[in-house]
Amino acid sequence: MVVLGRSELLKLQKEYQIIFPFNESLIDGDSFILTVQEDVEVKYLEHKNIISNEIVYIPISYVAHMTAKSKFGRLGLSFLNAAKVHSGFVGRIVLEVVNLNNEHIPVVIKKGEPFMHLELIRREGEPYPYHGEYQFQFMTEEEIKMYIPILRKTIPNFEYYINIWLKNKPELLNLIKI
Repeated sequence: MVVLGRSELLKLQKEYQIIFPFNESLIDGDSFILTVQEDVEVKYLEHKNIISNEIVYIPISYVAHMTAKSKFGRLGLSFLNAAKVHSGFVGRIVLEVVNLNNEHIPVVIKKGEPFMHLELIRREGEPYPYHGEYQFQFMTEEEIKMYIPILRKTIPNFEYYINIWLKNKPELLNLIKI
């Protein structure tokens, strides 16, 4: 297992636009730092989905792991979902949290605040791109269209996968196939 460092992350960013919008100052040595899309207050014992501002694309030769910034763990947030992003996934990241703060006070996360680390790990073996229902999650049609040329170039059997990914968006699927 190899975690990619800054220089490799920058190469991937240039080649695949793996983070959009991209801010080089949010590379933390061996990870991208994703920010929060909107202000969120998590009350004591409340469960919330925190959505990244950035769109993430994981090239098929990689997988990604996520961890929250330790600041938020110290404030009492506990992270509920799997911390893996599959190869071939494109979309905004959702991190599920619950507030277990000892003082029973809300935790506030501000829009644009650094929230989670995204580490890329080189994978071995035949690629098996993500084909689940969350492909393109929380993306606009324009954002999806922006990533189609990258996916077409990098995903083996793209035509098969695009039909799965956009099965509930036939109008967009028809535009892409033109």
